[in-house]
Amino acid sequence: MKATFKFVPHLAAGALALCCASAALAQKTTLTVYTAWEIETLKPYAEGFAKVAPDIELKYVRDSTGVITAKALAEKANPQADVIAGLAASSLELLKQENMLTPYSPKGFDRLTRDYSDKATPPNWVGLDVWGATLCFNTVEAKKRNLPKPETWRDLAKPIYKGMIVMPNPASSGTGFLDVTAWLQLFGEQEGWKYMDALHENIAQYTHSGSKPCKQAGAGEFPIGISFELRAHKTKASGAPIDMIFPTEGLGYDIEAAGIVKGTKKLEAAQRYLDWLASKDANELFARDWAIVAYPGVAKKVDSIPVNYEKMLVKNDFGYIAKNRERVLNEWQKRYSGKSEKQ
Repeated sequence: MKATFKFVPHLAAGALALCCASAALAQKTTLTVYTAWEIETLKPYAEGFAKVAPDIELKYVRDSTGVITAKALAEKANPQADVIAGLAASSLELLKQENMLTPYSPKGFDRLTRDYSDKATPPNWVGLDVWGATLCFNTVEAKKRNLPKPETWRDLAKPIYKGMIVMPNPASSGTGFLDVTAWLQLFGEQEGWKYMDALHENIAQYTHSGSKPCKQAGAGEFPIGISFELRAHKTKASGAPIDMIFPTEGLGYDIEAAGIVKGTKKLEAAQRYLDWLASKDANELFARDWAIVAYPGVAKKVDSIPVNYEKMLVKNDFGYIAKNRERVLNEWQKRYSGKSEKQ
């Protein structure tokens, strides 16, 4: 069954609503799904679900992680979403702590890697795939400027890279947030902020998108972009002269996850959607984009990603990250927002 699509502007700046509809049934249940999935992944994911649930229409409201998280929190007293999917686990953990999610164990949940979902039983959120930090290093621009290839996060704080680096703003980008929280966990709070002070001296701009720094590096606008492996891999595959670098101290990461919004009037349809997200079929779609997915044995080897990639991920404490989100972001904004990209 072929799905049809319609993009509708959303009131939130930069947001899009994507409707996946089936012409086969006149009467459908419409699920509103808040997401931060990359735009190019929305269509294949929606088409995959339409094959098993032609009676459910998905209305995707998409924006960056920070915007979607803030929107969901602002609507706590009157939720507008039925499901949140493709949003960072650190954000879903925060919604869990705010008692905004309905626990649900989808069909086949016991087959998923347990470490990538909420620890509660039944879980408040279910992990789908993992994305981690990656540097995009433009070899052509680096050669022009006689820049050495960095190997570590601490290398990026060296004066030779002054004005040569772009990274995502953690207030709007999940990728930026996973970087900041990884540094604080790797180096400790005091040393983490000290490192970011030094790194800030070399940052040309903080972007609102986690993808943009790699796109800028690929286009030669800046030699180095702090981004994530999907965007880095796709940028490199497009022919851009970049090397993908995985800093040796450890990689910040987050989990794209899904949960049912408490109070939805479409609980049965929402449960069916989570059943599909936890399925092998859905994970095979996720594996087209991500090196690590929740369903064991499904992920494929990507040549540009190290074989020990999963072992390079930092030990994330999602409870700590969620509890400290506001404090960390306020401190970051106070110190570094002067170089943020203008919206």
